[in-house]
Amino acid sequence: MLLITRKDLLDAIEKCQGQKNPNANTCIKLAAYYTILDHTPEDGTGYIGEPSSEFMSYVRRGKSDEVYRVIDDLMETLQVVNPKLYYETMERLKRV
Repeated sequence: MLLITRKDLLDAIEKCQGQKNPNANTCIKLAAYYTILDHTPEDGTGYIGEPSSEFMSYVRRGKSDEVYRVIDDLMETLQVVNPKLYYETMERLKRV
C-alpha cells in the first residue's frame, strides 16, 4: 500500500524549493523527498512485491488491530513532540 503519492512528493519538493529563506531543515526535507521519490513507482500503482522497508515487513505479517494500536501510540507521541508533522499527517489521512 502506498501511503504517499508521487504528486504529494512533487508538491512537497516544490514547496521547499519555493521557500524564500531555506535553512538546513529545508535541505534535509528535500533530500528525504527526493530519496522517497526515487523509490516510488512512476505508474502510481502503489506498493508492489516484497516489502520495501522493515516497517512494511512488520505491518504485512502483523494483525491489523495490533498494528493500528502501535501506530496510534506513535501518533500520540508525534502530536506532543512535533505537532506540525502530526497535523500534516492527519490532513493527509483525511484525504485517503
